[in-house]
Amino acid sequence: MTSDLYKKYDLKQVVNASGKMTILGVSKTPDEIVDLQKFGGQHFFEMADLVEKTGRYIADLLHTEDAVIVSSASAGIAQSVAGLIGQGSDYHLYHPYTDKIKKREIVIPKGHNVDYGTAVEVMIELGGGKLREAGYANMCSKEHVEMMLTDETAALLYIKSHHAVQKSMLTIADMVEVSKKHGIPLIVDAAAEEDLFTYAKQGADLVIYSGAKAIDGPTSGLVVGKKDAISWVRMQSKGIGRAMKIGKENIIGLTGAIERYLNTPGETGENMQERLHPFIEALNQIDGLEAKIVQDAAGRDIYRASVKVSKPSAKEVIASLKTKSPAIYTREYQANNGIIEFDIRAVNADEMKLIENRLKEIMESGK
Repeated sequence: MTSDLYKKYDLKQVVNASGKMTILGVSKTPDEIVDLQKFGGQHFFEMADLVEKTGRYIADLLHTEDAVIVSSASAGIAQSVAGLIGQGSDYHLYHPYTDKIKKREIVIPKGHNVDYGTAVEVMIELGGGKLREAGYANMCSKEHVEMMLTDETAALLYIKSHHAVQKSMLTIADMVEVSKKHGIPLIVDAAAEEDLFTYAKQGADLVIYSGAKAIDGPTSGLVVGKKDAISWVRMQSKGIGRAMKIGKENIIGLTGAIERYLNTPGETGENMQERLHPFIEALNQIDGLEAKIVQDAAGRDIYRASVKVSKPSAKEVIASLKTKSPAIYTREYQANNGIIEFDIRAVNADEMKLIENRLKEIMESGK
């Protein structure tokens, strides 16, 4: 039936060696979570009650004051910004961009205003915030952040992501220190992060996760943190969040996925390296390729194959890998440096062999 759908809609099958990326549908949802989604989709609930009580249940699991499920991590940014600007105001809820509220500036390290599929600043502005960048593209300190604070600062925002600049950046602990010193709430966007505890424990007021990335849940987002701040985010379901509402099936699905994530160990970095070794050895037998194992740039326990390409160019190889069905998608961030990375978390042994054969074919043909 699955292959029939590819045929019915004239779609390419995909080997996802890129990672948990939105452009490819993020993750494979486990059967037990699909069953929960089915239950949610086929039953009725008092939605406000469902949102509040699943949030409370998740908060207990994660040892935070409260939590709320939203439609995506991006929605989490926009609704968190709106919530901290409005701070529970009913007037603001229905007039989110009103001139009556002046305190709208969101201070973020300049190197964190990245494009992850859209720009961070788009979500800030959608939430009614006014972007204020601190520091420089390659450096930001606590002092740089403090320089940007004004009477109109509504919140600080820190992006914990491989997309963000890693070099010479202040840490989350540093940002928490600034937040506490000046009494300004801190939002941490940790969309793809695997640690669901540390950032809230460190003192962030709101922490945002993608439900479909590390957690392997359905399309969704999770915001955890301080009770008042979460209540202001939850309010946004009657404001800007109405255009980003999440269905009952994905609320039920994500709640179960979080519980599964905490109780079911995923693949360790050590196991990834074990699976990568024969793959690396095979790629190094192909003329024009030089492969090695590298760790995730943001320090997560994720290991990938990094492949240096001579001729044709890395960009040409990347394009060629996508032409056939199944299309092979890779990590393209270092293509300008002649490097292609392969993330194998969602790649099985047969698919790794397919990648090897396709690379051999491309390199031997020279195109």
